[in-house]
Parts: sequence; structure tokens; C-alpha cells
Amino acid sequence: MRGFEHLEKELQEMREGGVFRRLTILDSKQGSKVTINGKEVIQLSSNNYLGFTDHPRLTKASLDAVENYGAGTGSVRTIAGTFTMHDELEKKLATFKHTEAALVFQSGFTTNQGVLSAILSDEDVVISDELNHASIIDGIRLTKAKRKVYKHVNMESLEEALKESTGFRRRLIVTDGVFSMDGNIAPLPQIVELAEKYDAIIMVDDAHASGVLGENGRGTVNHFGLDGRVHIQVGTLSKAIGVLGGYVASTRTLIDYLIHKGRPFLFSTSHPPAVTASCMEAIDVLLEEPQWMEMLWDNAKFFKDGLEKLGFNTGKSATPITPVIVGDSVLAHQLSDKLLQYGVYAQSIAFPTVAKDAARVRTIVTAQHTKEELQEALAAFEQAGKELGII
Repeated sequence: MRGFEHLEKELQEMREGGVFRRLTILDSKQGSKVTINGKEVIQLSSNNYLGFTDHPRLTKASLDAVENYGAGTGSVRTIAGTFTMHDELEKKLATFKHTEAALVFQSGFTTNQGVLSAILSDEDVVISDELNHASIIDGIRLTKAKRKVYKHVNMESLEEALKESTGFRRRLIVTDGVFSMDGNIAPLPQIVELAEKYDAIIMVDDAHASGVLGENGRGTVNHFGLDGRVHIQVGTLSKAIGVLGGYVASTRTLIDYLIHKGRPFLFSTSHPPAVTASCMEAIDVLLEEPQWMEMLWDNAKFFKDGLEKLGFNTGKSATPITPVIVGDSVLAHQLSDKLLQYGVYAQSIAFPTVAKDAARVRTIVTAQHTKEELQEALAAFEQAGKELGII
């Protein structure tokens, strides 16, 4: 069919440049090891931080929900798609995050889009960290608000943007809690101080902090003891929680407003019973089984220390996200391919996801990994790194 010649040309340029990648198909459930093309390999690329994707309690909750409520809900939330369990999940999330209320969206991506597009107008200004997630960037693009970008975690740059933004109805500072490509944590205490000094509101995307940081995994706001001082908390139900979806936790006023104005919420069918029930169970597991977080952090330290001893550049990571930064995009892809040959699945990340000179293989260890698996993975990194001249 004619009409896509320009797209094929661009794809061909990607192939010739060595940056064209195909989707990796798993033949197994998600775990510390997965099966790819019939071969069992160590998984270091999932966001399954706590191993909840196949936790027995979540699996049982999912199956029970299907038996009792069926496969789907049949409607959007505002018409006939809100079940008792949806309301219960949101109450659990609000209590967990120490906020007045919460609202669940279909994904973390649509949560950011829905919140930002609903609450900002041309009377407002949004001030965003330059390395914020793509969903924040796209959410900002959907607004008519004035935009300002401050240098990554640079508080002088943020304060300058705040000083330059007087005269607007509202100033909104938005930041990732944990930055997904580098694993560093936003300096929330300083951001909160500046927001209070300049009468701004704060929105934190805790996708990679929920279940990882804070008491029982409550996120960066709780991690820094800032409960009640951050206006909007966004999170995901598809990483450490192990299932699917996103949520916003905030005041009752904001949640009621988003029910009426949040377009992804208004025009998407509600989560099926299996998803909703397993998400509720995940929160209970976080509260009742703290050993998973302890195992996660113990494994993360072990693996991070091992990579650094081998001589790899792991950047400024302070979380279980540990990048192996090599710079060149082609080299990053070659490292990923070599690792797969040696039994480790660790995906390469290149431009435009990261800067052109900052390509890397991003690794995430989980609570499920054994020390033997991690040691095996380190051996694969050493072999591949030496063969490619990285170390």
C-alpha cells in the first residue's frame, strides 16, 4: 500500500545506522529469569521491582475477581463502569499515600496527561525538570499553559524560573520522584522549600518510587518526610505494584475536578476486575510483607557495587535503576546483544530516550533475583564489556 514511503525511508536510515530494534518476545511469565527464543536468561530489564507480577496473593485475587465479576466492566467510570472495588482501591491508595483522595487512570502515562491537561490553562505556567518522563512532556503539550524548563535537579535554575514567572494565576512545578533513565532521586525537600517560598504547587511523578522508597513503598514524598506538603502525587500500578494502571493522589477537590475534567478518565473503560482486585492485594502485601523491599535494596547494592568494581560507569544512580553508560548508541546496542548471548537480557537505551552521547544499558534488579543469578549477570557484563573495549 502506497503512502508510507517517507516512514520506510526513515526506518531504513535507522537500520543502516545500527539503531533499529525489534520487540523482544517473552515465552514465559515475568520473573528473575525469562525465556526468549526458547532460551532461559536472567531478566534485568523489567520494572517488576518486588516480583509482584506472579505473587501468589495477587494471582489469587485476580482469579477470584474474574470468577465473581467477570472479565470486563463494560463501560467508562462516569456511566456504568464504576464497581465497588474501584472505589475501594482508590480509598486504599489515598490512605497509603496519606492524602485525602485518589483516582485511578488506565496507565501512568494517561494519568500525567489527564492531570496536566485538566488543571492548566493559558493563565498558568508549568515549570518542568528537563529530564522529566515523556508522559509529563506530552501532558504539558496538551495544555495552553506557559512552559519553563529548569536544568536537571538544579535548584538555582528552578528558582530563576520561579522568579521569572510572576503574574500567572498559578505556578506548577512538576518533577519525577525517581528519574527512570538514571535512577537518581529528585531533591524534593529543596523543591518544596522553593515552592512554599514562591507560592507554587508541586506535582511529583513517583512511578519508579512507589513500592521502592518510603515507608512500605509510599514513595519519595514519604521518603523525605514531606507528607501533606506536596499537592499532587502521581504513581503507577504497573511497576513495583506489578499489575497495570496509574493513579493520582491529592485533595478531594482535585480528585472531584478530575472526575469531571480528566479526559483519559472520562473516555476510557474502567479497569477489569482482575486488574483492580490484584492492585488492591498488592497494597496489602506492601503493608504486610516488608521483606520484599528489603530484598530489593540488598540486591540492588550487591549488583551496583559489582558493576562499579568492574569499572563500568553507572552514573549517579541512588536506586535499583542502575544504568551502564557507554555513550555511543551502536555500542550500547552491541553490549545488549552480547549480554543476551551470554544469558542476560538487559535492554539498551539510546536517543531520543536519552541524550545522543549518553546511550546505555539500563538494568533493574528485583527482589526475586538470587545472589547467584546476579553474580552470573556480573560475569556476563565483564565478558561482554571487555570484548567490546568498554572496560
